[in-house]
Amino acid sequence: MAEFLRRRIASQVNTLVVGDDHRPFTEPTPDDPGMIPADSPVRHVHQDASMFIGGVRALLFQTLHPPTMFAVSEHSNYEADPLGRLNRTAQFLGATVFGSGTEGKRAVDIVKSIHARVTGQLPDGTLYRADDPHLLGWVHVTEVDSFLAAHQKYGRAPLDDEQADRYVADMAIVGHALGAEDLPTNRAELAAALDMYREECKPTQECRDTTRWLFAPNLPITVLPFYGIIFAASASMLPGWARSMLLLPVAPGVDPLVIRPAAEVITRALRWAGPGYRSA
Repeated sequence: MAEFLRRRIASQVNTLVVGDDHRPFTEPTPDDPGMIPADSPVRHVHQDASMFIGGVRALLFQTLHPPTMFAVSEHSNYEADPLGRLNRTAQFLGATVFGSGTEGKRAVDIVKSIHARVTGQLPDGTLYRADDPHLLGWVHVTEVDSFLAAHQKYGRAPLDDEQADRYVADMAIVGHALGAEDLPTNRAELAAALDMYREECKPTQECRDTTRWLFAPNLPITVLPFYGIIFAASASMLPGWARSMLLLPVAPGVDPLVIRPAAEVITRALRWAGPGYRSA
């Protein structure tokens, strides 16, 4: 019975995250090594169930950058097809982290071709494009900060200081491949980059709309209770200034007494279920 339940959970999670038509990644070889080194802590972090929490935190964080959020609202169909967006993101992360170099480059080229077509004009008349290195940098640093923060709090084996700095450095490999520039290579530089972007952050209507959607997305009803816990854990980990802008306060004591225990139960259950969450 336990094995049947484990396989059932793994199958459902795999379907949600990468979709039914996903094919296995091409394993790296000496002749075609992956984009990320085989001994990188990126692999350790990205195969842990804490990535779910980090991913939602990154999405919440990213809504606070007006140009990025306006571009998403104009060109994305995440409200109509949330699982499709999740599938594509998971497949990209999986290909660039766990796949061969050829497969990782193919995934990067696909994303770059999509970004090249995403252009427009902000309400104030400023032109934007999705392949702007500055916008790519914002998305990158919020993802790296969120994945690392979630792993350090909810991961099975948190990284030590040296590993955490290398995680930031190795993640820059993919970010630079996508077209971002001068990305942080350690936690101190990551914190400085977030401080720089903080001056550009503010809540907009697009931000409010997306935050409301992230609070209650169009997901299967059987998933929503578990997603609610993941959302709460994600929101509670945001910097105080970001939670304030997003109107997502966390009452004293709620995180350690309620949110964290519930989130730990979910991440332990996902690890027990198997590799479905790692997009493999």
